Amino acid sequence: MHKEALISELKFKAVRSSGSGGQNVNKVATKIELMFNLSESTSLTEDEKTRLADKWSSRLTKENMLMLQCDESRSQHKNKELIIKRFLSLIKEGLKLDKKRVPTKIPKSVIKKRLKNKRNLSVKKSTRKKPDFE
Repeated sequence: MHKEALISELKFKAVRSSGSGGQNVNKVATKIELMFNLSESTSLTEDEKTRLADKWSSRLTKENMLMLQCDESRSQHKNKELIIKRFLSLIKEGLKLDKKRVPTKIPKSVIKKRLKNKRNLSVKKSTRKKPDFE
């Protein structure tokens, strides 16, 4: 995965931000929308694309587009930097392979403790019964 190749495939759009900010909000388009077409990406292999499509299934549009927005800062450049960092971390997280779980053996001491507790409970309950006089 090459960062520069991935970043070159991104499309950005500047939109007017919502929320507080006074006149700045009404005049300046500081909110950044990032669009990434997963199916048309040339910097990712087919295996990586399918892995990302599975991980991002809820985030992708019908056309396999990933759309992110950032309006944290009042600066367009700062928002662009933030959204690129967020996108790259999403890619990194999506391509990370999960470790396979190795089942561990139950320690003998744990088995002994369980059987001892079981025996103690059995003895406790048997002493509650009415005595048998036959």
